[in-house]
Amino acid sequence: MNETRQADGTVRLTVAQAVVRFLANQWSERDGERQKLFAGCFGIFGHGNVAGIGQALLQNELEAAEPDRLEYVLARNEQAAVHTAVGYARQKDRLQTWACTASVGPGSTNMLTGAALATVNRIPVLLLPSGTFATRVSGPVLQELEQPYAADVTVNDAFRPLSRFFDRVDRPEQLPSALLGAMRVLTDPVETGAVTIALPQDVQAEAFDWPTPLFAERVWHIARPPAEPSRIAAAAELVRSAKRPLVVAGGGVHYSGAEDALAVFCAATGIPVGETQAGKGSLLHGHPQLMGAIGSTGTTAANALAREADVVIGVGTRWADFTTASRTAFQGKGVRFVNINVASFDAGKQAGLSVVADAHEALAALTVALSGWRVSDEYQAEQARLWAAWDAAVTAAYDPPAEVTGRLAEGLLTQGEVLGAVNELTDPRDVVLCAAGSMPGDLHKLWRVRERKAYHVEYGYSCMGYEVPASIGIRLADESRDVFAMVGDGGYLMMPTELVTAVQERVKVVVVLVQNQGFHSIGSLSESLGSQRFGTRYRYRDEASGRLDGGSLPVDLAANARSLGAHVIEVHDRSGLEAAVKQAKAAPAHGGPVVIHVETDPTIYAPDSESWWDVPVSQVSDLASTRAAYATYLDHKATQRPLITPSEGAGHR
Repeated sequence: MNETRQADGTVRLTVAQAVVRFLANQWSERDGERQKLFAGCFGIFGHGNVAGIGQALLQNELEAAEPDRLEYVLARNEQAAVHTAVGYARQKDRLQTWACTASVGPGSTNMLTGAALATVNRIPVLLLPSGTFATRVSGPVLQELEQPYAADVTVNDAFRPLSRFFDRVDRPEQLPSALLGAMRVLTDPVETGAVTIALPQDVQAEAFDWPTPLFAERVWHIARPPAEPSRIAAAAELVRSAKRPLVVAGGGVHYSGAEDALAVFCAATGIPVGETQAGKGSLLHGHPQLMGAIGSTGTTAANALAREADVVIGVGTRWADFTTASRTAFQGKGVRFVNINVASFDAGKQAGLSVVADAHEALAALTVALSGWRVSDEYQAEQARLWAAWDAAVTAAYDPPAEVTGRLAEGLLTQGEVLGAVNELTDPRDVVLCAAGSMPGDLHKLWRVRERKAYHVEYGYSCMGYEVPASIGIRLADESRDVFAMVGDGGYLMMPTELVTAVQERVKVVVVLVQNQGFHSIGSLSESLGSQRFGTRYRYRDEASGRLDGGSLPVDLAANARSLGAHVIEVHDRSGLEAAVKQAKAAPAHGGPVVIHVETDPTIYAPDSESWWDVPVSQVSDLASTRAAYATYLDHKATQRPLITPSEGAGHR
């Protein structure tokens, strides 16, 4: 790479050039295996970064040798770029990620939603928003926010509450500490999330004499903190006292690579497992202790065991409201909790016994501590009975009986049929992806996971539009897997633009576009809350009523996807769907995106979880439907436990 070396051994580069060169030489390492921390940089150029980070990426692409090259990919939407990076990083177990660069003003603030999603889900991604002039010499410039009360405020300050680390580089001398601070957080299993380094446009282009050690290859170790022996002993004592223990497996099981350790633990003890959205696939379909999803979108098997559990062992879960069914899932008198988590913040929830440790290390230690102990034969028989009943319900959802299919209009399928066909006709290693609408709940309940990285549902932020860009990130992370992005028409319309990026990069992703003429999930929620599906259907405004309850809109989403360069397969029956999945599987590995367009009936639901989610209902209303919904709401609120506390003498903190 051409560069200007100084007599004192420093190298003269712009701030942007220094950023790119630094990022290209960062590595992560865990268990002796290392990998490049940054696979590349997604971005869209405009004023603010086109002559800064943009020029630096061009120079790097033209001049850098392969080990020092940072690949650039042009995105179509800045929010989508962050989603793509998140999809990649999650598929890589948070050991690798991408950087994202954006222009001044709206280009940068477009990344805010992606930043929130990354931080909520604890996924590492580096954001490089551009800023207005640090010198303020030309201010106010185009797209600059002026605040009379604070001259140093910019729109990039909006990233502060959404980032796990934030810095603004107003002088070149500040860059090394900003970069090193960013890497520390990106590679910390506890602190990780969105990391933001704001770069004013004039600073990006400013030259400086950098010490060459800044650009030396640097390896960041990903720690596996072990559990304190006293914590394991206390946890083992609590578990040994239990008659109906239950494990709740969260995303930390996957990020730690603790799936095998969990399987050994369950085989040794007979303790059943319920899975959160992020933890689904912690045990694979067919494992005798797997009870499937737990909570508001859970299985009847896992939720039945949760209601009467006396000790609940949370592994790598942050105890979100869907997992606890808004704190109604665990109704056992004196139920106690053991919380295994690398983050003390999460380990301290539910007033449980806190075990701050890596999931793999803690499970291995707890298995040894419980040697010789096992749940009763009766409890294991109950697990098998509950699971068999639920598994039969899943089979019926995949292949609905005639009394269900007979209600369908011509050309329509049930959503369960769609999920079943994709599940059964794809390879075990293929990845199913979703984020928002009714499908995340249905996938959580119904999908049969057959390989540890084959399930990818973003349900921390549940962001509509995540599916298409994230599918690109997953495929870039592992081209040996096909990726099936399940998305409804509402989510698709939020962000179809990255189909163009998939075409550009010849990335094969399969988008299963489920058309149901509106917001399926919120429509059913609205109905259950007494709001009669108001504002959730895609309809003309009726001239007589003045409301959005006219005929269906003539929107052709298949034509839209085709116009963006995707290969589109339109489906009108079950056999056509099965043929489409097979055709998509057979498509060329670098042939670009395939979209399967299928229409479903939104009034036919998946099997009920026999659980609850707390969404407040209007306390007073003139509508009978709302009054009835509020009465039901009060019944559920009566079972809610605002703070779950251990029984007397059992609270090992």
